Amino acid sequence: MTPVDPDPVEASAIRKVAVRLVPFVALMFFINYLDRTAIAFAGPNGMNADLALSAAQFGFASGVFFIGYILLEVPSNLALHRFGARRWLARIMVSWGVVAALFTWVGNAESLYVLRFLLGVAEAGFFPGAILFLTQWVPARHRSRVLALFYLAQPLTTVIGAPLAGALIAGGDGLFGLEGWRFMFLGVALPAVVVGVVAWFYLPDRPADARWLDAREKAWLTAALEREAAETAGKARHSGSVRHALVDGRVWCLAFVAFGFIYGLYALAFFLPTIIAGFEAGAGQEFGVWETSLVTAVPYLPAAVVLYLWCRDATRRGVRTWHVALPAVVGGVSIPLALYAGSPAATIAVITVTACAIFAGMPNFWTFPPRFLHGAAAAAGIALINTVGNTAGFAAPYVTGALADLTGSYHVPMFGVGALMLLSALLMVRVSRAARTDAVTTERTSR
Repeated sequence: MTPVDPDPVEASAIRKVAVRLVPFVALMFFINYLDRTAIAFAGPNGMNADLALSAAQFGFASGVFFIGYILLEVPSNLALHRFGARRWLARIMVSWGVVAALFTWVGNAESLYVLRFLLGVAEAGFFPGAILFLTQWVPARHRSRVLALFYLAQPLTTVIGAPLAGALIAGGDGLFGLEGWRFMFLGVALPAVVVGVVAWFYLPDRPADARWLDAREKAWLTAALEREAAETAGKARHSGSVRHALVDGRVWCLAFVAFGFIYGLYALAFFLPTIIAGFEAGAGQEFGVWETSLVTAVPYLPAAVVLYLWCRDATRRGVRTWHVALPAVVGGVSIPLALYAGSPAATIAVITVTACAIFAGMPNFWTFPPRFLHGAAAAAGIALINTVGNTAGFAAPYVTGALADLTGSYHVPMFGVGALMLLSALLMVRVSRAARTDAVTTERTSR
């Protein structure tokens, strides 16, 4: 059913949240994703050679981040629920900025592993905390559009961040006696500290604290969100219980859907620059750091456009299961096809389709957990989904690198990525059917 047009107070309130709040949280996400993936730009641009890293070692260093991240994800999100987003998100940003700056002086593979692990510890809870924070500000009918604006930061991190990283590597080589890749680590770390300090003063914890909302807008937002929370609590099996949220089958099913999407995302993010380096060898061409960063950014600009248009359609129609499942199918089929494209241009074109699919599905995916989770259960459930999903962040780069070393090509690991994304599509259909069955059972019980 197509949503009705909002009244003027509703439209004004949502517009102000979209303008005043979402871009700042998206900026935080931009810096977050850039810092965690900076290693992908450093690796083929001097770090792997200087630290004598094999593909498997680079993959392990890329993925070990997620061990620390996963261990503290749920506790961090529960702390955010208790202490408030403003304090906790600001604390997370400053912590990871300090750790990220230490990569400037990494000396060997072992110290790289330690710093990547600590970076994961420092960043734990940011993404699910940001999702939880935004859902506490935006009623369900507007979440797809708002989460799309937030999620644009991820593909734009590569569109803007890849050339930025390339410029820092090329332009910073020799500055302060540092290799270019070391200067790049320093350059992308410092903004996290600065923005983290600003977040402490800028972010309001709830609509009632927002000075940029008038009294009517505050009242409407507060009432709408409280009404939705009450309705969700009435439908929930566990009435906000953290314990039951952690064993809810729907939560775990969504967690494995996220695993497939995130596996595909990080397989691309960490190895696309390396795959591009293979183009050079195969075609007898040589790209500079700047050219490589621009080629790396190519798939992500159309991905940002498709993300926005797909989520706009989801907002207009109401988010349906196929808004998540169909992108998973497209990504699962397209990514192995990139191996047979026959030319660098064709390969990048197919990878672009994969990137569009991954980024189109994820914002709509995150509208599903708040449909049956609220309060502390939402904090725990969303964190658990993100935790399980992000185990793919460890598995994807490590398994991809290890299989590439073992087989001498990226064929086997890329077929694995495709299979996992197709599994995500099947699981999304399954959890949707289970939700419909639960709704029918609840309705019959209430009669």
